[in-house]
Amino acid sequence: MKLRLRRPRELGRLLLSLARLRPREVEEYLDRRPEEWEALAGASPSDAAHILGELSDQAASDLLTDLEPTEAAGVLAELPPRIAAELLEELERTEAAGLLEEMSTESATDIVAELEEATRTELLGIVEPAAAEDIRRLLGYPPDSAGGLMTTEVARLPVGLTAGEAVERIRRMHEEIENLSYVYVVDDENRLEGVISFRDLVFTRPGEGLDEAMVANPVAVQPETDREEIADLIQQYHLFGLPVVDSERRLLGMVATDAVIDAVAQEASEDFGASVGAGAGETPYTPPIVSMRSRAPWLGVNLGLTLLIALVVNGFTGVISREPVLAALMPVIASLGGNAGSQSLAVVIRALAVDDIPGSRARDVVVRQLVVGILNGLVLALAASALSFLLISAGVLGSGSPAYRVAAVVLAAVVINLTVAGLAGGGIPILLRRLGLDPALASSIFLTMVTDMVGFGGFLLVGSLLL
Repeated sequence: MKLRLRRPRELGRLLLSLARLRPREVEEYLDRRPEEWEALAGASPSDAAHILGELSDQAASDLLTDLEPTEAAGVLAELPPRIAAELLEELERTEAAGLLEEMSTESATDIVAELEEATRTELLGIVEPAAAEDIRRLLGYPPDSAGGLMTTEVARLPVGLTAGEAVERIRRMHEEIENLSYVYVVDDENRLEGVISFRDLVFTRPGEGLDEAMVANPVAVQPETDREEIADLIQQYHLFGLPVVDSERRLLGMVATDAVIDAVAQEASEDFGASVGAGAGETPYTPPIVSMRSRAPWLGVNLGLTLLIALVVNGFTGVISREPVLAALMPVIASLGGNAGSQSLAVVIRALAVDDIPGSRARDVVVRQLVVGILNGLVLALAASALSFLLISAGVLGSGSPAYRVAAVVLAAVVINLTVAGLAGGGIPILLRRLGLDPALASSIFLTMVTDMVGFGGFLLVGSLLL
């Protein structure tokens, strides 16, 4: 493989594309050209991390060991924590500990949290004591809380400094602290007094005191604060991060916006999994037995609801035996309702996830989804009934009743099912929230039960009345 590219990032994009198709060739290429691999890792750790993610664990760990510790730690921090933990386990323990020391505390904590307990204990016993203590402290917080999301490496300055003195101190600490969007002002006991953005600090007159330039008593959160509340506060006050303080308002760290974005994305994926009955925290790498235990209860609920639908259908065996065409058309009615309901469900759950449906507007939201269901029902009912009429008239579908009667049954059933689907899709998650439950909690299972019961049972009931 010959690559005539000299720019590391351009090379990184090309190697990533090739690694997805021919990972072995990329491994050999980087083994033969260590200088290009080092340049890529230094210029774009993210590209280097994505390439490692496509290679075998052994090849990835070998390439990591070829890098200087600082560059290797930067690349490792860009990988998903689970994959980074697997690569870390491939390294010598002292080397792995050294990489953890080179990372920010929150990145190291995320990776250490994915390690087996024995490996975790062993590594933290080797890591420099102060860094190990910071990691242990962060591990004690729930991962979806402010404590689990925060970085302890923040710019903090004593309240008595002038703006000029503050800028000089920031200049000396910029290599140790990644996020300098805010400078936190603390008293002698590390209690948070105020905050000033780095931009405002630079434009403040050098002789002006920090206590005059700062925003006093800024919005702050406790370590136990949930990620949803953090995201709401950041959005409400248009912040780049939130300080985290203890019960005595001592500054512990800061939750940066990028950590909140990652957390919100994680919550969205958990809500999606919960909406179909999968474990909220389940990933493709979750042990099978754990996945089975989290999914089985909801599959059991689904089985019970399906049997209930079967009993409903069984009550109409007489009309099905007289008009077998109804059995052929039943799935069409149920499928239309299920898809329409899922659309409403997705819209409402997404709005609830960002707290965009206050209690006073819940009824309006449900009514709107009901209206959407009715309108879609009318349009699709006309199309479905017309197609049914043509297929029966052409002899493609056999029927003992006139085609127009079957078409009328289809028309009525589609309108009814899509109307109910819109109501259920909009109402189920809101009802769950009113009951104090997660709005995404297996919503689609209950929605499927409603639309299938109305789709099958309603269709057969209308058929028994009109045919």
